Amino acid sequence: MIYLDYCATTPMSETSLEIYTKAAKEFFGNSSSLHDYGTTANQLLDQSRVDIAKMINGEKEGIYFTCGGSESNYLSLLSIARGNKHRGSHIITTNIEHPSVLNTLELLKEEGFNISFVPVNSYGEVELEQLERQINQETVLVSIGHANSELGTIQNMEAIGRLLKDRGIFFHSDCVQTFGKVPIDVMAYNLSAVTMSAHKIYGPKGVGAVYLSPELSWKATVPNSTQEKGFRQGTGNVPGIAAFTIAASQMLIEQDTEMQRCQQLQQLFLNSIDRTKIILEGHPTNRLAHHLCLRVKGIEGQYMMLECNRRGIAISTGSACKVGQTSPSRAMTETGKTLDEAREMIRISFGRETTEEHIHYTVSALNEIIEQFYSH
Repeated sequence: MIYLDYCATTPMSETSLEIYTKAAKEFFGNSSSLHDYGTTANQLLDQSRVDIAKMINGEKEGIYFTCGGSESNYLSLLSIARGNKHRGSHIITTNIEHPSVLNTLELLKEEGFNISFVPVNSYGEVELEQLERQINQETVLVSIGHANSELGTIQNMEAIGRLLKDRGIFFHSDCVQTFGKVPIDVMAYNLSAVTMSAHKIYGPKGVGAVYLSPELSWKATVPNSTQEKGFRQGTGNVPGIAAFTIAASQMLIEQDTEMQRCQQLQQLFLNSIDRTKIILEGHPTNRLAHHLCLRVKGIEGQYMMLECNRRGIAISTGSACKVGQTSPSRAMTETGKTLDEAREMIRISFGRETTEEHIHYTVSALNEIIEQFYSH
């Protein structure tokens, strides 16, 4: 089976598995306990904070470990909004954010916050003029994902961050699809909060992190929580966090060479397909190197996915967090596609194991599926 769904999840790397096992055996103490077992576990957590913070040019005091990307979005948005309601009750986001962001903002709406949605252009980009129009005196927070999981388009973080800093507005970004794959600099982007996840970068599932600028005030979602300096409840997953950190470290080492390799695979794919039948969606160049958002004219994405699966190829029809839903991709409709066009979307994403042979086989399979579909 050829796996081409790395944006949904990745297999754990051998190194990450080894560290997980070692930490589970040797650092099994509760990191909040005061005995030696707890102390050594806590020291491992502290070193992990230092390492993750360095990767995004942040401070270790700003790293809070969670059980994944969705919880990271939920906790960070609630904590920032509730902790700063005295400054304003207006939040800006886009309609192409991850469901965990949009669902959390719905909760804040019920609490009296006003939520505005800045439109995106046909590539899925937020344009500064459009964002500026949404800002008012009550605007306290803006949440815009670094790269969209369905379209693959990367936002101009530096320009957005500069605009928000000048206005004194907090900037949160869901960086689950970019952490370890695209450089992230919280200082250069003026980011107040960043969301990260382990299982997208060959680490374990059930582990994530939030970066909250130490200058940021926030309010705990559950009063009297004791874990992660009150940020969340639940015993720290020391083995998972250690495995997450080593996986992230490996990604950072390989980042430039892997990005170049994936760009070559991306170009090979695009050069091999019939572009009149298979359309690239999202930005043509300012996009994730390992990601392809495609639309096969006249054929539903779900049909293409199932036919690929029959031929031993795993691809996606969109965000894995929406599996089972038959509604068309919101990211596609927000970029101006009709409902029928949005239903044609498929996503192909590469990883460490992807080869040129995999690309050739997949292109051949797509051509075969298209030919058989139209011959009936």
